[in-house]
Formats: sequence, structure tokens, C-alpha cells
Amino acid sequence: MIKKAFFALVANGVRAAPLWDSQKQSFVGMLTITDFILVLHRYYRSPLVQIYEIEEHTIQTWRGEQRTGGPKGRDQGSSAVYSLIKNRIHRLPVLDPASGNVLHILTHKRLLKFLHIFGALLPRPQFLSRSIQDLGIGTFRDLAVVLDTAPILSALDIFVDRRVSALPVVNESGEVVGLYSRFDVIHLAAQKIYNRLDMSVGEALRRRSLCLEGIISCQPHESLGDVIDRIAREQVHRLVMVDESQHLLGVVSLSDILQALVLSPAGIDALGA
Repeated sequence: MIKKAFFALVANGVRAAPLWDSQKQSFVGMLTITDFILVLHRYYRSPLVQIYEIEEHTIQTWRGEQRTGGPKGRDQGSSAVYSLIKNRIHRLPVLDPASGNVLHILTHKRLLKFLHIFGALLPRPQFLSRSIQDLGIGTFRDLAVVLDTAPILSALDIFVDRRVSALPVVNESGEVVGLYSRFDVIHLAAQKIYNRLDMSVGEALRRRSLCLEGIISCQPHESLGDVIDRIAREQVHRLVMVDESQHLLGVVSLSDILQALVLSPAGIDALGA
């Protein structure tokens, strides 16, 4: 059942799990938090109506409603980075060519950690000393944000429509007061309140049971090297760029960093693909 599967994700503190088909005896895909968000977004009607599909649907039924596709897990090196960024996915299964078994799950975090550790053994490129504003790394226009007073359903709309993984939460003055991520949504299942999508984003942040990714920020004048060090140290997926008054200026994500470090030197633009 879908409900049990999502509860299993919460219980194990993971964002995704490989799906194994017992009849085919093979790996057939991934179940992720995005699936949970899509289920809520598709079937939610009102706080007075129970979402029976979560209670009754099997994973097989849900997968049958979704279009299949996406990158293969056999890509290596820059091809894997390109697949992650271009397809706006956060994990790429690495398959054994012979058996089809999942060997590893490649993520943005693991790629950046590798570059951060082994990059320290190489001469430091000069562009790492330049500011992120000067380099133009990050998203600064048409930012996807949500008001702290907006209902969770509005955040889900943005997640689905804009295909972003987290939303800076701002108050009426435009100050950043939090970060609402896709992973926060799965905790609606943990708290058994997935039928309360009328709850405000601000209240949802106050009620979340775990201390998840908070607001780790940066400013435009900081160097790319410092930004990479902070992301690696804090183990976050993004930094929120703010000014001195904590007003939102932009977002610097792992995709932006990997594009700059791996793909741009090779003349490849996955972000604009």
C-alpha cells in the first residue's frame, strides 16, 4: 500500500527507496517524496474529505498512472551530473550491467562531497575566489517562494508546477523566516495530518517533529569557494542568498554548484537544457 510505503520512508529517515518487482525479479524504479506530493496534490479535495487513495492504492496502481521514463543509472562522470541536473532529479540509481541490481544511489550531495574532498588535493582554481554574484551562480529572478501564512496546498502547487525541491518562506515584509522543503511534506504522513493541507506553511514548520534543514544563508559578495565549503560543512542542498536585512535575493543550489564545477568548464549547460 502507498500509505505503508511512505510511512516506511519516514520511519527510516530516507527520501527515496528502490522498488523491486517480485514477479519480474528486477528493479523497476524509485519511490520518492515527489510521489507522495503528487498523490496529495492529485487527490486532496478539502480537510473534510479523507484521501482514500493513500489508504487503498497500491504502489503498482500509482506507478501505472505515472508516465515512465528518465535517465538510466549507468551514466558515469559528467554524464551522470548532466542527467541529475537536466532531469531535475536528486538521485540516480547505479545499476550492475549484468544483473540489473542497484549498486549505489548517486546524489548531488555525494558528488559535491567527492569534489570537495579530492579537490583539496589539487591546485585551487582562481575562479573559486570570485564572488558568486560576479560569477552569476544561482537563481536570482522569478524565484519560487511561499508566504508563511499560505496553506500547505499552495506550497504543493509550487512544488508540482515549478519542479523545485524547497521554497524560501517569507513574511509579509519579504524577510526570509524559514525553508519549506519536499522532505518536510513527508512528515505530514508521520504526524498523520496529510488531510490538513489548509494548515499554514508557518504552522507546519513549527510543528515538524525533526530539526530538518534550516536557513543556511550566504551573501552576494561571498566567494564560490566559501559557499562550497559551507554547503559541504552544513550538508544542505542549498543556500538562501539574503541581504543585510534578511530579504531574499536568490538561491544557490547544489545543481548550480555542480553545473559550475563540472559541466560549464566542458561547455555543457544542463540548467538551460
